[in-house]
Amino acid sequence: MNLQKLITESVLYENIKDIKEELTSIQSSLNEQLIIEGVDDPGILKCVFMAGGPGSGKSFTAMEIFGIDKKLVSSFSTFGLKSVNSDSAFESLLKKNGIDPKDLAKIEQENPELWDKLTKEPGSVRGKAKLISKKQQEFYEAGRLGMIIDGTGHEYSKIQKQKKHAEELGYDCYMVFVNCSLEVALERNSNRDRILPEDLVQQSWKDVQENLGKFQNLFGGKFRIVDNTVYKPISRPIQKAINQFINAPIENHIGKQWIKMARDLKNRNLIK
Repeated sequence: MNLQKLITESVLYENIKDIKEELTSIQSSLNEQLIIEGVDDPGILKCVFMAGGPGSGKSFTAMEIFGIDKKLVSSFSTFGLKSVNSDSAFESLLKKNGIDPKDLAKIEQENPELWDKLTKEPGSVRGKAKLISKKQQEFYEAGRLGMIIDGTGHEYSKIQKQKKHAEELGYDCYMVFVNCSLEVALERNSNRDRILPEDLVQQSWKDVQENLGKFQNLFGGKFRIVDNTVYKPISRPIQKAINQFINAPIENHIGKQWIKMARDLKNRNLIK
């Protein structure tokens, strides 16, 4: 059974205890397989962070740049990078529990008790979705497979911590910051599959804007802004820059050592 099928089957469990047990039981058997198969994977040890508030169009941008289908809970891009996005799992689990994602804003206003059950961790639907996403990421990291970390970026410290963690594993990191006006973000939110409360969209947009300069400093030359106020094809310079990053040899010295070790084990058939 391949990795994609295992992960797809794993997300079918609705009970959080069952999810934990199932994912834990298969992870140990996958780790050695991932080392062997992952070392020569496209996008190996490359980690791209997507940042942008609700309604910015990150899913559209990811699809344009990487060939990611936002409707898949676990997305595999044409570049070999695997998408880590708890929102996709959240929407899937909402539907499995008979909740239309478009009703979230209405539920928050009219049914606070249900809202808490859906969004308050750890036993909520949102908590389950985050657990699924976390376990998927652990699978990918075990084989140092390329990843796209899809989030809003409204918490700078969270991205900073995630980047440090990835680099300590040997990853080279990049950020694509997807931007749009607040007016456009609000309009898109009202038409998206998962409608969020308007005040949440406004606050998230403001937080993300305040973090823009911090992200530029954190990622340095490995940072690009995509203006998504109007949906349009990705500009050639941005696509070229990202292609070069993904296809370039690994710069991280930890990553170089890991590749050397993994290839040595593979060539000497030390891992069965």
